[in-house]
Amino acid sequence: MVAEQSLQAGDRAPDFTLKSGSGTDISLGHVLKEETAVLVFYIFDFSGT
Repeated sequence: MVAEQSLQAGDRAPDFTLKSGSGTDISLGHVLKEETAVLVFYIFDFSGT
């Protein structure tokens, strides 16, 4: 399920969990407990278009 949320530059990102390169789950909340994170989204990157 994808929830549409309107975020602006500087907004705090909602917590989410994805698979790491090694296949383990990693969440933004867990990363932020250990260090600072910067999220960058590239529209259509790796999409073949």
